[in-house]
Amino acid sequence: MDRLDIADRRILYQLDLNSRQSLTQIGKKVRLKKHVVSYRIKRMQEDGIITEFWTQIDSYKLGYIVFRFYLVYQYMTPEIESDLIAFLVKDKRTWVVESIIGKYDLGVFLWVRNIRDFYQFWERLLDRFGDYFAEKIFSIYVQGLSYPCSYLLGEEFVEKDREKGEITGGGSEVKVDEYDLRLLNLVALDARMSLVAMAKELGCSTQMVTSRLKRLRQQNVIQSFRVGYDLAKLGLKPFKVDVQLQEHTQRKEIIEYIKHHPHLVFIGTSAGVSDLELEFDFADSDDIHRVMKDIKERFPQAVRKYDYFIVGEVHKLRFLPEV
Repeated sequence: MDRLDIADRRILYQLDLNSRQSLTQIGKKVRLKKHVVSYRIKRMQEDGIITEFWTQIDSYKLGYIVFRFYLVYQYMTPEIESDLIAFLVKDKRTWVVESIIGKYDLGVFLWVRNIRDFYQFWERLLDRFGDYFAEKIFSIYVQGLSYPCSYLLGEEFVEKDREKGEITGGGSEVKVDEYDLRLLNLVALDARMSLVAMAKELGCSTQMVTSRLKRLRQQNVIQSFRVGYDLAKLGLKPFKVDVQLQEHTQRKEIIEYIKHHPHLVFIGTSAGVSDLELEFDFADSDDIHRVMKDIKERFPQAVRKYDYFIVGEVHKLRFLPEV
């Protein structure tokens, strides 16, 4: 965090809440002039702190389900691993491809329409790389809760911003047309793309783009417009904690309690792997143990065991299958 002053962190926080905000809107909230906000954003981009502007989309509402698998390698070489990652990143259905430090080597989330789609993908993967997998751990990913990166504000963090997380996988399917899909495809990897640029790509008016963005937001297909930044430059690492519960009935109470922690950024629900999946941005593993100790003291007998790993590198993060 030492590389950023409080003004930088306030700007990052506003971009994390809504990266489509105008410079003027951000300036009013962080009490800085528009040109100062612009300068600081550009500087953070040039310094590699801000890496991207991306859109959180609930593709479950588009009729997709998610299979996740973790891999443990055997006989792996750097060249083969590079080929494997390239193969996965190139596939239009991958949501997340991430290298892991810990009990796994690679984690992959895949958008598919049904189990047959997944198995066709899986056969292709095994045909090319199956000899290099010592272990394969599967789960069906059901839902994710996303929270703002409140730690950016230190003691200034806003408690009410954490009351309701963005739910990926929390509703019924929404009907969309070709224009909607093309629009979602544009904002998926460039949340700050201008209305004029989007209209030009789609061959329509800016009014049409504006109305469709508004509707997709109201339907919660578009959940939020976010900012990506290099955690290492902030002195942080992304930790994932898999919690096995002794008393599953206390799961909701634990979530309600832990969601207020400013370093918690995501809560996952899956069928398999663990009962509760928590994701934090922390400086080191001691922070994980302190949090889990706190949960155990707050909810005696609820936690059977936990383990954790670090996401070493995210090779792909895309909340929408490429269309």
